[in-house]
Amino acid sequence: MEFRFFGAAGEVTGSMHLLDTGNDKILFDCGMFQGRRKESAEKNKIFALDRSKITNMVLSHAHIDHSGRIPMLTAEGFNGRIITTRATKDALNYMLLDSGHIQESDAQYLNYKSLRSFLYSQEQNKRKQNISNKEKNSIKKLLKKSPYELDAMAIAKLQKDKGLERFSPLYTMEQARQSLGYIDGYPFGTPVTIGKDTTVKFYVAGHILGSAFSLVTVKQADRIVRILYTGDVGRFGKPILKDPTLDFDEQDREIDLLITESTYGDREHDPVEDLGDSLKKVLVETFKRGGSVIIPSFAFGRTQEIIYMLHELYESGQVPKQPIYVDSPLASNITTVFGEHPESYDKETHKTFLEKGLNPFYFDKIKFVASVEESMRLTRDETPHVVISASGMCEAGRILHHLRYKIHNPKNTILLVGYMAQHTLGRRIEEMGVDIANGEGSSQEPPEVKILGKTYPLKARVAKIGGFSAHGDKNELERIITGSNLNIKKIGIVHGEADQSLAFEQRLQEKGYDTFIPAPGDRVSF
Repeated sequence: MEFRFFGAAGEVTGSMHLLDTGNDKILFDCGMFQGRRKESAEKNKIFALDRSKITNMVLSHAHIDHSGRIPMLTAEGFNGRIITTRATKDALNYMLLDSGHIQESDAQYLNYKSLRSFLYSQEQNKRKQNISNKEKNSIKKLLKKSPYELDAMAIAKLQKDKGLERFSPLYTMEQARQSLGYIDGYPFGTPVTIGKDTTVKFYVAGHILGSAFSLVTVKQADRIVRILYTGDVGRFGKPILKDPTLDFDEQDREIDLLITESTYGDREHDPVEDLGDSLKKVLVETFKRGGSVIIPSFAFGRTQEIIYMLHELYESGQVPKQPIYVDSPLASNITTVFGEHPESYDKETHKTFLEKGLNPFYFDKIKFVASVEESMRLTRDETPHVVISASGMCEAGRILHHLRYKIHNPKNTILLVGYMAQHTLGRRIEEMGVDIANGEGSSQEPPEVKILGKTYPLKARVAKIGGFSAHGDKNELERIITGSNLNIKKIGIVHGEADQSLAFEQRLQEKGYDTFIPAPGDRVSF
């Protein structure tokens, strides 16, 4: 029997591991690699396993870096079942379809861009000079049904006529839809058979709705082997969800191999209890200026936390009750899933809202924006309001339009509530905001930010609240190991950049734990 590592080994995204019991091959997660577009696209195309030989799959949670390649698994020979929690199953109904839509849209846009450039160059060669903006717009209109919609059929026909290579999506919405039929949801704490003499039991991980520690038990002739896979570990004391499990059932406490994430293996987060006061301060100051608060946010988890805290502040009368808009179709759908799973809420949420007959995510000042037209009208609204919109790192989606209409007004605030990866628009705004706050370049013109091909002066305030992360920090990660009732023989450290994993490994080794950091393809034998 052996455990092999394929994704999120030495990096943060693309989680995928395999347990070979000798009788069955059990896949743990099937995540998408995320990061630089070209590099990630190449890695996502390669599936390192024979999908037809995988017996079943265990899924820790619905985030795309853990679930995003499921449609590739089910489209190519996999005949097993995908075992996860009930809330994760419900969330995947939206997450995977949205991912399929993004794959199709990205491929469609790349085809449009490639064909547009080809037609530009053809026209320039014909005229033997650079073509005018009017001629460029004429070519663009040829390839579009409307300002917001590409003409996919016209693009495909012209590419074929011109003999141009077409970009294909990693998978389609239809393949994503078909993959949903392979997924089974189970309650926490119930052993589920996933192979011969092999079961999985889910414990609360506290990362996002439905996220689970997966405890796999394999009964052999002479012994029992237990493997605990954390997926992503949540924080303690955050609103809405129950804390990560520390109290494991007596029969599950002897762990032969723990596979733990290490995203923040060398960092500490801001205290959870300060989040409400920090959010209140930003809202009060911005509304006093007559401005709006623009919040780039991840659709799953972060958006719902922000809604929850805004509801608390509005309910208690601590801030002016300006309109709140959630401008992300995926976030709207996921918020519906949250409302359907009150069994996942912590005691505080039950006391603050449910026992009073209130829904944490719906109240009179909140509106979920549906259509593109409604979203575009909102971008031009100059009255004070709050907008929560995706994507969280400002790389795509409706948030870009809100930024380009609001970023030049000093009355407004761009509130950053999550990690901004290098080379993203969110990171550039964050770094420029820090420079301005420190007085660098204060006597000069405001820095400029490029959004959708045009530059805009960054005159809006930039604020950041750092405690919203859904990942446990180094102390919380360690608490799962040292503060629980587990007896762990060996620890594999994954899902972290090299410096974070190494620091966390050293921390655990100093406490006497047997640890290792696997590379892709490494294996542990039992």
